[in-house]
Amino acid sequence: MKIIIAGAGEVGFHLAKLLAKESQDIVIIDLDKHKLNFIESKLDVITIEGDCTSFKVLRQAKVDISDIFIAVTEMQDTNLTSAMIAKRLGCKKTIARVSNTEYLQRENAIPIMRSGIDSIISPEQLAADEIIALVENAQFNGIHPFEKGELNLIGIKVNEKSCLLKDCLGEVFKLSETQKLFKPIAIIREHNGGYETIIPEERLQLKEEDLIYFIAKKEAKVQLATFAGIKDNSLKSIVVLGAGRIGTKTTNKLLKLGYRVKLIEREERVAEKVAEDILDATIIFGDARDTDVLLEAGIEETDILIAVTGRSETNIMASLLSKSKGVKKTIALVENVDYINLSQDIGISSFVNKKLLAADHIFKFVRKGHVLDMTHLSDFEAEVLEFKVRENSKIENKSIKELKLPADLIIAGIIRKKEGIIATKDDVFLAGDKVVLFAKPNAIDKAEDLFLEKSFLNKIFNGVI
Repeated sequence: MKIIIAGAGEVGFHLAKLLAKESQDIVIIDLDKHKLNFIESKLDVITIEGDCTSFKVLRQAKVDISDIFIAVTEMQDTNLTSAMIAKRLGCKKTIARVSNTEYLQRENAIPIMRSGIDSIISPEQLAADEIIALVENAQFNGIHPFEKGELNLIGIKVNEKSCLLKDCLGEVFKLSETQKLFKPIAIIREHNGGYETIIPEERLQLKEEDLIYFIAKKEAKVQLATFAGIKDNSLKSIVVLGAGRIGTKTTNKLLKLGYRVKLIEREERVAEKVAEDILDATIIFGDARDTDVLLEAGIEETDILIAVTGRSETNIMASLLSKSKGVKKTIALVENVDYINLSQDIGISSFVNKKLLAADHIFKFVRKGHVLDMTHLSDFEAEVLEFKVRENSKIENKSIKELKLPADLIIAGIIRKKEGIIATKDDVFLAGDKVVLFAKPNAIDKAEDLFLEKSFLNKIFNGVI
């Protein structure tokens, strides 16, 4: 598959990184030579220095024989224009990143698609949706639903109150096997100044600050909250920092869900405008880095702080100040990917990076029909993916024990006829099943191979593909 990515920023780089693992034919276009040089040093891709709205540059990239053109520069108009031109020049599918979420409304999206753009994506909307999911499941450090929550990837930070510290994981595995409500699939642990991803085993003893991930049915949330040492998750009072697109979208959604929201904005003109538009929230004019402003907002009685200003440093600092004042959960928008691990180190409950969310969302579109869904474990080198079992594939009518999977690949759950099932070694996979699995990078190819139709494999071996 030939893919052209317009934009060598963090969205473009992360997307290329995902696709490069699969030996896709990738071309990246950008005006910034330094960004292109960096990507070339890291990934096996072709780079072109130039304007992605230029007919000459697009023809140089051979857009006419390309399968997908993905425009993810920082400029919305550039993305829309280049995607439309790419379609006119013969590209099969086009995707454009937008910042104005009006484009996502059905009545507006239809004319956009008629102009030649097959899909539009808003990182701001994805970030707002992610924040709402984190708030609705605030007792956990992270959550990602599969099949509308029939199965969930749930992250729990081990602390001194956690029941998980008392015994080795053997007890957890026993409960998992008898109740069939959840299954531990990965542990993120600090190691030599960095982090390592550990495959859970029965003899393993958990440590404080370990981040353990489960695949769980929705009925298991209460029990997993008990494991985490959380007795009360009725968190209703929220302070939002930043009245930009993400902050206002999040505030409006939280108000509809019945939360009490105060919104802090340091630009007086913006604060006044938002006060006119959002009548049910308390709008406070001030700098979120100022402790007095946070105290004025009642931070000491606040359950959740959501920091989504345009500066990662401000979001991290305000989250730390709020934690010191007793806020139960902090969610920070971290624009700089380099800060993500730092935010975990210093105790921020959850982070959101809209660029990584956007890249993952586009990756699912590119792989539509094969990878149904995917998410990362806190941006560490591991992924949780959802595949569909097709007729005549390697996995059809086989059980886990028959597949002889590598240690770095764990089949966690099955969604059969819209019902979540925690996978056991004896479960047999049927055509039409959706399978949720955990894989380290070296095992992803093996995972994908399980779900390819045998006829497709024969074409590869015979040189047809």
